[in-house]
Amino acid sequence: TFRLTFQPAPTQQQQPEQEKVLDEAPPAASGAPKESGSSPAAEEKPLSYRSLVLTGYGGYDKIKLQVKTHNKLQLKAGEVLVRVKACGLNFAELLGRQGLYERLPPPPVTMGMEGSGVIEAVGDNVEDRKVGDRVIVLIRCGMWQEVVVVSADQTFLMPEQMSFEEGAAIPVNYISAYMMLFDMANVRPGKSILIHMAAGGVGIAATQLCQTVQDVTVFGTASASKHETIAQGGVTHPIDYRTKDYVEEVRKISPNGVDIVLDPLSGSDTQKGFNLLKPMGTLIVFGAANVVTGQRRNLLAMAKTWYNQFTLNTLKLMQTNKAVGGFHLGHLTDQQLITKTMEKLMELYKQGKIKPCIDSCYHFEEVADAMRRMHERKNIGKVILLPEPKKKEEEPKSNAEPGEKVEKTESAANKKKEEATEEVKAEKD
Repeated sequence: TFRLTFQPAPTQQQQPEQEKVLDEAPPAASGAPKESGSSPAAEEKPLSYRSLVLTGYGGYDKIKLQVKTHNKLQLKAGEVLVRVKACGLNFAELLGRQGLYERLPPPPVTMGMEGSGVIEAVGDNVEDRKVGDRVIVLIRCGMWQEVVVVSADQTFLMPEQMSFEEGAAIPVNYISAYMMLFDMANVRPGKSILIHMAAGGVGIAATQLCQTVQDVTVFGTASASKHETIAQGGVTHPIDYRTKDYVEEVRKISPNGVDIVLDPLSGSDTQKGFNLLKPMGTLIVFGAANVVTGQRRNLLAMAKTWYNQFTLNTLKLMQTNKAVGGFHLGHLTDQQLITKTMEKLMELYKQGKIKPCIDSCYHFEEVADAMRRMHERKNIGKVILLPEPKKKEEEPKSNAEPGEKVEKTESAANKKKEEATEEVKAEKD
């Protein structure tokens, strides 16, 4: 239960909507914070920080950049205060903004499940973390703000050579990919796999992890402009899902199908994936990207996806000798399992076997642009949000596709809104 009450910093610029109390934020409670190198007087100073708050369901304009102030911060035993340096953007946040992600508390709420930063204070009984540690954080929500208070066991020490952007790109995508491939699908040498959205965060993570196993053939769906990049990353057979039938393309190369299908799409694509499996093959469903077709909730797309939802019975499973699994990191509560997986991933990173691909970095002020980039599937790899205020004339750092210009805020009026109390600009459709 993550609950902290904050009073917004009083400013003349705040709109009535911004004066709401943030009712879902990182956990904190009574209990004196452990000595962290600062004087007691310094610890009692009000803590103000910027936070991205989902104020209601709908378009990009529903996410507001607000300043929150907590007058008396106290850490529970086992908790740490982290100054956030980078946050990850995931498809779950696109769903959450539309009211389609059931694990997100109702608005007003700060979204964000993953990030990285530096520990600034520790509570009692925290033995394996100290002030100054660079850490990765994985929580249910509340990461999109400049400081978070979390349980120490929800933090993971970063390798020395890892950047904060890379740290923020690891947890959701790589834990998901690792558990699906190795814990559920049991990928082994010589197997074949179909990875949908192969240029996305999970797609690139899964492709890299497949390279750690000998002779794994990877089929990856992505738009044609991304094929060169994903092929260099390890996709054996890139497929343009926009212009070709991926089922036919897989059958041309592998008439018997594939051993594993990772399905983030749902709807009719799940049935196609099941049919593509070889005997003893495994299909893992881990998303419903087909329901997101516009900036706001699309009831027709939802109904179509639901109508085409894959159904089967145990008799059919026996007759086809196939397995179907489901994965949802948000519903996985085994912290020990998550920690063990992160330890394996950190070791693979140190060995140079995995490395997050950062597509672009956007400041909190540009969250609408960041979401639009992912929504329109222009990204190759991870989209990162930076809590640090945007400097004048600074543009998003991006590995844009050839010939593509990354979208950025347009008008001079936006530059005047660079104060910490501003609202994020919501561009119209």
